Amino acid sequence: MLRVVLAEDAVLLRAGLVELLTRSGHEVVAAVGDAEQLVLAVDASCPDIVITDVRMPPGLRDEGLKAALELRARHQRLPVLVLSQYVATAYATQLLSRDSAGRGGLGYLLKERVGEVSQFMDTLRQVAEGQTVIDPEVVRVLLAQQTDSRPLNRLTPREREVLALMAEGLNNQTIAQRLTVTEASVVKHSGNIFMKLDLDPAEGNRRVLAVLAHLRGDPA
Repeated sequence: MLRVVLAEDAVLLRAGLVELLTRSGHEVVAAVGDAEQLVLAVDASCPDIVITDVRMPPGLRDEGLKAALELRARHQRLPVLVLSQYVATAYATQLLSRDSAGRGGLGYLLKERVGEVSQFMDTLRQVAEGQTVIDPEVVRVLLAQQTDSRPLNRLTPREREVLALMAEGLNNQTIAQRLTVTEASVVKHSGNIFMKLDLDPAEGNRRVLAVLAHLRGDPA
């Protein structure tokens, strides 16, 4: 069971998420409708994980995202799962570039994934366990935007597929099942990706942040 603080300004969606989380055996210790209440609720209850919308009152811009960054700075091991209505890679890259690797789990999902209950719950568990999970559609757009990136051009088409699934937080066994290849083949492709992108394979879940930094074209 996870103790969850939920921030979502849409009343019906907030109620639906509370019901979904409760039915799945988790405890929603606070369900709030704006970024200021989110920060106060986290400080008061010390939850296991935060779920927040990007856009929150009063400005309905990126208040939820800013609150998530503030909370991650103040509670360095706090897992945060950010929800977004649209594929807005600027929000995802802002979250990743201003956050620090190794500070607990981090997730960025489109709201439509909430309807895929088992996938949403798997993501919640992964983030709570300290992993980084980025929505596959966001990863796809990031990959498409960086086709001219020199490090990325070193990868084969298969390695790009492995990279995209890796960025979703999938382990080698699941990637192998998705691509209908052996797990040994995935391990080999992963090693090639790390080598071509100059990444340390011992970085664990932090590899996802590093990989996405390369995809965004950040300097090494």
